[in-house]
Amino acid sequence: MKDFDQYDALGLADLVRRQEVQPIELVDAVIDRIEKVNPRLNCIVIKEYDRARKLAQGPLPDGPFTGVPFLMKDLILFYQGVKTTNACRFFKDFVAPDDSFVVQRFKQAGFILVGKTNTPEFGFNVTTEPVLHGPTRNPWNTDLSPGGSSGGSGAAVAARIVPLADASDGGGSIRIPASRNGLFGLKPSRGRVTLGPHYGDFWYGQAIMNGLALTVRDAAAYLDVVGWPLPGDAYQPAKTVGSFLETVGQDPRRLKIGYTTASPIGAAVHPECLEAVNKAVQLCRDLGHEVMEMKFTFDLNPVMEVFLRIASVLENMTLMMAEMLVGRKPTEQDFEKITWALSQHAKDCTGVQHAMDIEAMRHFSRQIAGDCAPYDVVVTPTMPDPPPPLGYHDQNNLEVEEFIARLNSAVGFTLPFNVSGDPAMSVPLHWTKDGLPVGVQFIARYAREDILFKLAGQLEKAQPWIQRRPPVCA
Repeated sequence: MKDFDQYDALGLADLVRRQEVQPIELVDAVIDRIEKVNPRLNCIVIKEYDRARKLAQGPLPDGPFTGVPFLMKDLILFYQGVKTTNACRFFKDFVAPDDSFVVQRFKQAGFILVGKTNTPEFGFNVTTEPVLHGPTRNPWNTDLSPGGSSGGSGAAVAARIVPLADASDGGGSIRIPASRNGLFGLKPSRGRVTLGPHYGDFWYGQAIMNGLALTVRDAAAYLDVVGWPLPGDAYQPAKTVGSFLETVGQDPRRLKIGYTTASPIGAAVHPECLEAVNKAVQLCRDLGHEVMEMKFTFDLNPVMEVFLRIASVLENMTLMMAEMLVGRKPTEQDFEKITWALSQHAKDCTGVQHAMDIEAMRHFSRQIAGDCAPYDVVVTPTMPDPPPPLGYHDQNNLEVEEFIARLNSAVGFTLPFNVSGDPAMSVPLHWTKDGLPVGVQFIARYAREDILFKLAGQLEKAQPWIQRRPPVCA
């Protein structure tokens, strides 16, 4: 498979389907690629080579990705018999007793798990530098962060280890590594992907699963696989008739697009990120869309205050659940500085205050979605700056106040749409003068991922990005 990286995941599956390559060849190719670049990037932290080779040589389900090697983010999801550490020392030896529903779905789709990717502890950071596994490095510049919390998956896909990997997004954790690594990443609508059977939801619907991909069509096909709420889930978005994959390549018609480069939290925006949006706006105009400047009326600062209080309560709940899963009481030494500090902060929050915070977030959701409602699509920077150096968001060496201040600035454009539940994607449309990727964010109304996939397919055709490869590449 010398030409492995000429294919996306659907392309590899087509080779298997036409019997031009065997799944074991693909698995061996991916293992070789991991061994070649992972020492430089540290993006894969759990290797499942024996399991992958055994699966590849046995009968596989007939699905859209049959025989395609795959990487899971080491967070939340359970794959029976495989460790789920959540990048946390307390979970370092925890082995999943069964499968999450999403894992059942991607097994049925024919994926072959080869390993699991790095993430910050419990996913609560915009970089990937956990104490348990060490930092993941950006393949475009190994001194820089690949983003988080899906930074391991982002680095692995960008470095062409695999064309598609599992990811999740609670405040930007798909879109941030998409921007930092030059990839396509779409956060689906609230409730689109179930977290059953182990969780009712995560952060009251703000956290959602999907993937990071080299191509739009891979991301759409993957959402077709995992995008199924379970009966009784708290949120049940209507699904577009047909499949999301079918929408890629369809004419999006003339869209009404609003754009802004002003951070909702008041953070400064780097000139390269401003240029990225301006170029995207012009591209959309060239493609025939109606594009106009708009403004957000909501203020993200009070949203972040409420969000962090909610997050601290849920972090404390996570530690209580951890005790039940692992079978011993957690201590401060089991966790990183910020994780423990947040969990302890929750003890000052009453049940009534927590209920009021949830109610406040529902109102914020209406404000955020209301600002976007006049438009088919809204365009913003994904990030306020290009990839920062490793250590800038370190959750062990920074004081809590400084960590939170830097976090708030970083998620100023992404987190609002976790709050509103609207689908949002980061598209790799710009590279800096230093050769670093900068994503542009596109947001649609709730449950209208189909509009984003149509537009993304159009953008990908007009300005392809798959040929851009980082210096560290398999």
